[in-house]
Amino acid sequence: MSSLLHWILAELEANAAIVIAIIKIALLLFIVLTVNAYLTWFERKVVAHMQSRWGPHRVGPHGLLQPLADGAKFLLKEDPTPAGVDKFTYFLAPLMALALALTSIAIIPFGPDPLPWTILGQTVYLGIVNLNIGILALFAITALSVYGVALAGWSSNSKYPLLGGLRSSAQMVSYELALTMSVVGVLLLAGSFNLRDIIGAQAHHPELGIFGWNVWPQILGFFCFFVAAVAETNRVPFDLPEAESELVAGFHTEYASFKFAMFFIAEYTSMITVSCLCTIMFFGGWLSPFPASWTFTYYLPSVILIPFGLWVIWDGIRYETIFGRIILPGVGTAITAIGAVLILFPQVNEFVQGPFWLLAKIFVFLFVYVWMRGTLPRFRYDQLMSFGWKLLLPVSIANVVITAFAMLAKSMWGTR
Repeated sequence: MSSLLHWILAELEANAAIVIAIIKIALLLFIVLTVNAYLTWFERKVVAHMQSRWGPHRVGPHGLLQPLADGAKFLLKEDPTPAGVDKFTYFLAPLMALALALTSIAIIPFGPDPLPWTILGQTVYLGIVNLNIGILALFAITALSVYGVALAGWSSNSKYPLLGGLRSSAQMVSYELALTMSVVGVLLLAGSFNLRDIIGAQAHHPELGIFGWNVWPQILGFFCFFVAAVAETNRVPFDLPEAESELVAGFHTEYASFKFAMFFIAEYTSMITVSCLCTIMFFGGWLSPFPASWTFTYYLPSVILIPFGLWVIWDGIRYETIFGRIILPGVGTAITAIGAVLILFPQVNEFVQGPFWLLAKIFVFLFVYVWMRGTLPRFRYDQLMSFGWKLLLPVSIANVVITAFAMLAKSMWGTR
C-alpha cells in the first residue's frame, strides 16, 4: 500500500503542471457556471426592482434557490427535435457556442500574485494560462462565436431562426471590426499583447491611482469597445438576432431544454468575459483606484464584508419563513467571518487585494449590462448597421490615428 502511495505521489509530482491545470480548469468551470446561474437571478431581481416588482422570491430566501430550480427544469423537461433539421449542425451549434464562450474566459488572469503556498512544488497563479498574445488569442476565439448562432439559425430549417442567424452574422461581423480597432490604442500604450503586461503598464504611477488608468487617454477607445462588445454579445439594445417581437425568439426558436440553456450560458459567460476585458484594458484590472499611499484602503474588503454579513444576519432573523431564518444567518455569519479573517491575517488581506478590485470592477460592468436591459429600447436593424459602420468604426480608427500621432510626437519632442 505504501509503495502504491509513493508511486502515485511520484506520478503527480512528475506531471504536476498538467494536474494543476486540470484542477484549475475544473474549478474555473464550476465557478463560472455557478456565477452564470446567479447572474440570471441578479438580472431578474434588478430589473424587477427597476419596474417596482419583487422578482424571484418564492424558491428559497429571496429566491436564491431559483437558479437551482431553473437548472433542474432545463435538465428534466422534454427535448423535442423538429423534423427536417440538419441534426449534426443542430446539435453542434449550442455546443460550439458554449465551448467557445468558456474557452475565452480561460485566458483571463484573475490576480497579480501566485498563491502563498506551492502545490506539488509548483507556483500557482490565479488563471489558467498566461499567453504573450493573450488579447489576440481571445479575439480569435470570440470571432468564432458567430458560427454557433449562425449554424443554429440555418440548421433549424425554419424562417424565424434563419432570419435571426442572418442578422447575427451581419451584426457580429460588423461590430467585430470596431471591437478590434478600439483596443489598438491600448496595445500601443502598453507595448504588449499580454493581459498582465497591459495591467502592469497602468501601474507605472501608483501615486495617481484611478488617474493612471487607460480609460482617460483612451476614452474614445473605451466607448467604442464597450458598445461593440455589447453588440457582440447580442444584448439590449443590440439583441436583434433574438427579437421576440419580430422573430419569436430568433436563432434559438427551435431549441428547448438544455440545448436552449446552453445558448444562455454562453451569452452570460460572454458578458463576464467582456466585463473582464473592459476592466483589464481600460480600468486598471486588479489595481486599486486609490493612490498607493492611502494604505487604509487595504481594509475596504473587510469594511464591506462585515457590515454586509451583519445585515444578512439581521435580515435572516426577521425573515418570513423558517428556512430563511435558518439559512440567512448562517450565510451572514460566514461572510462576517471572512471579513474578520482578512483583518486578523494581514498576509491574506494583502493577497486578496488584487482579486477584490478586479471582481468589484467586473461586477460594476455586469450591473451596467443589466441596467441597460431594463432601460434601453431595441434598435431597428438599419439603425444597428448604420451605428456600427458610420459611427463606431470611423471613431475607433480615428482613435488609433490620434494615439499613434501622440506617441510619435512624445517620442520625438517630449524629451527635449
